[in-house]
Amino acid sequence: MPHRDRLRPVDLAREHGLSTQAVRNYEDEGILPTAPRTPHGFRQYTPLHAQALRTFLALRAGHGHQDAAAIMRAANTADHDTALRLVDDGHARTQRDRTTLDQVAAALHGLLTDDPPTPARPLTIGALAHQLRLRPATLRAWEKAGIVHPDRDPTTGHRRYPSDAVRDAHLAHQLRRAGHPLHQIADAIAHVRDAGGVGPLHQALDDWRAALHQRARAMLAASGHLARYLDLTDPAEAP
Repeated sequence: MPHRDRLRPVDLAREHGLSTQAVRNYEDEGILPTAPRTPHGFRQYTPLHAQALRTFLALRAGHGHQDAAAIMRAANTADHDTALRLVDDGHARTQRDRTTLDQVAAALHGLLTDDPPTPARPLTIGALAHQLRLRPATLRAWEKAGIVHPDRDPTTGHRRYPSDAVRDAHLAHQLRRAGHPLHQIADAIAHVRDAGGVGPLHQALDDWRAALHQRARAMLAASGHLARYLDLTDPAEAP
């Protein structure tokens, strides 16, 4: 190995502000290719390892640690098909998240425009079905899909829909009329609940959209690093 191509763990670590132990751990986990050892057992890294570390850290910023590690392990075994499929899966998840965000934003606008009534006390399943012009069986199906969560009367066991469940049902009704499947509606309603209601959801949506933009840009940056690394590890390019 030419002397100029010999790198120590500390050389890789310094570039990214990591510890040398972190670099060794990445090799042990298969994120970096196995480094040759000196007769005394010291690791000898190369520019290939340096590019592997740059690629992993860039991928981690966009795809998360677990998926980035899986992509690198595939690349390090020359399984480029799997590596690229994992990248495609990450982009597809981001697109699904963006679609869900758009659906929530559109439904939220409609919900605020329609201003659904807030019941003074929990509604029965029949009363809520009448309000939405649905069959009670539809509300039960939505409950099974995780879209609405009614309470139960402790005496009779009958369903009771408090104000937040009524809100979720109105929001679900609008999404359903727009033709969205139940699993997408369940995701949208979950974001409303996580935000603490419709009002706080405005800021949550802005934060969510900003996070998606950041993730997508990180994925784009990672693609360049990965393309260079795949060129280096492509068996067809080997001398």
